[in-house]
Amino acid sequence: MVLVGASVRPGDDLFLTIDHDLRPGEPPLPPDGSGADAAAIGPGNLEDHLGDSDDALIGATRAQMLAYLALRSAPASQLRTVPVPTDRTSRRRRSGLTTPLEDDRLTLAMRADVRGATTRTDPNTLRADMRSMGLDDFLSCRIPGTEVHLGMSRRLFAACERLHEEDLAIAQRTPGLRAEDQPAAANLDLSDKAQEEQRLTQRRIFREQQEEARPRLRPLLRDAYERGATSDWRELLRRPQEPELDLEGDEGLLEAATPETYLAVSRYDLPPARS
Repeated sequence: MVLVGASVRPGDDLFLTIDHDLRPGEPPLPPDGSGADAAAIGPGNLEDHLGDSDDALIGATRAQMLAYLALRSAPASQLRTVPVPTDRTSRRRRSGLTTPLEDDRLTLAMRADVRGATTRTDPNTLRADMRSMGLDDFLSCRIPGTEVHLGMSRRLFAACERLHEEDLAIAQRTPGLRAEDQPAAANLDLSDKAQEEQRLTQRRIFREQQEEARPRLRPLLRDAYERGATSDWRELLRRPQEPELDLEGDEGLLEAATPETYLAVSRYDLPPARS
């Protein structure tokens, strides 16, 4: 699988990212870059093992950090929550972790049941009714400048927040890693090659400290993950109001979910299918 993303910045600068799971002629990279982790987690995707492997939880949380930061920084008016089945095992996967939702009969039926049974407007009551009928609500927002909607569960959001706090603490202890810690004229006398070597060294130190913190991170992220299941979004976001609960949906969206994440794109922006 190859994931490609691009955006155009002011001044016509093009920013491109490419993320891939496989290297030609070589086996997949082990979770979180460690062969020991791969052996401990076993076959399958990281999200298949979140309940029984702390290393899988660390790997999945780190993999979703950019999505977490996008959700955390989004204005309250752009956040919403979308209903997905609480029972992850009931989702009919087409391939890998992903379950398309727009044609999933179980999801559509459960959403219709909630719409038909819910007459109250209090957000907490709405969510309680929804959970009693077998639906969870994932936080979601549209990424500015795109027609892509990203989201995640309470449990994964809480784990991402804890890991982000730990990574920030490591960055603050790594001299010169953060751009704001470097004087404006600090690198003017260095060649481009020397500057790149310096950046690589700082990143290596940061990565080594992340790995050294792994034994301490395991119980911290597990606790955050479990507590997130019983937290409301107002508490997790530290905002006075819950995000709007979207029970109607958007007929123009193609939706999909993994056990802990959500993705939707506009069907109108997809290229036409090849004949």
